[in-house]
Amino acid sequence: MPEITQSEIKSLIKLLDDPDQEIFGHVHDKLFGLGDEAIGFLEAAWSEAFDPILQERIADLVHEIQFNNVKTDLKLWYQSGSFDLLRGILTINKYQYPDLDEQKVINQIESIKRDVWMTMYAEGSPADHVKLINHVIYNLHGFSGNTANHQDPQNSYLSQVLESHKGNQISLAIIYSIIAQKLDIPIYGVNLPQHFILAYIDESKESEFEGGVLFYINAFNKGLVFGRRDVDMFLKQLGVKPDKQFYEPCTNADIIRRVLRNLISAYENLGSTDKVTELNELLEIVLE
Repeated sequence: MPEITQSEIKSLIKLLDDPDQEIFGHVHDKLFGLGDEAIGFLEAAWSEAFDPILQERIADLVHEIQFNNVKTDLKLWYQSGSFDLLRGILTINKYQYPDLDEQKVINQIESIKRDVWMTMYAEGSPADHVKLINHVIYNLHGFSGNTANHQDPQNSYLSQVLESHKGNQISLAIIYSIIAQKLDIPIYGVNLPQHFILAYIDESKESEFEGGVLFYINAFNKGLVFGRRDVDMFLKQLGVKPDKQFYEPCTNADIIRRVLRNLISAYENLGSTDKVTELNELLEIVLE
């Protein structure tokens, strides 16, 4: 396919408000096919446009291109094994914040990790490790559960949680586990119904739990440590039958599915039907 010039892109954009649906459809498809290459030109044209129809069509097209990028990135992450949880959650973040400065988010995570590492001692016990991480995340950096506005979709976007230092159960657990794993501390997410917790795993030690779980951690409640009986009681209160999946670590794909379901629920509460539809598309990708 021959390379398209800047003037050709600008000419195509001017035709976006054409009343002929066939011409509009052709122009739309051509610009959509250019992907990121067209976005800068589209945004410049939007700021110069006076016609509300043209502005709306430009904004819609930019969103279509950016949403397609998120779908492509999420599919690639999932199909390649979903090994990097941070990459997965950054991809979801770009759904709402397509211009996200990923390096800034990575640097923020690295800064918290560095604060833990600088005060860590090699011979510390699992309990020591958790106390230290708790001190850094909750005391030094001031993270806490967003109890006042728990349904806010911003609680599920990592960049916003790192800025506000407030999040929901799963976003705080994601930050906690990513930092722990970067320091080779085996803390992983556990997919409880109506809650999300963490488990400290050590298969080399004898434990009353299955799967090498030494104990559990509630990232939403300042890193509170608790045991299997507490999980038993929680499930009993919910009237849910105990199942292996509620006691052992889940996959990174499970975590991303949970984040997407939280976002779908949050936007349903806000009546944002377009976002609910799009997030269900993203969820379908990681359910295949």
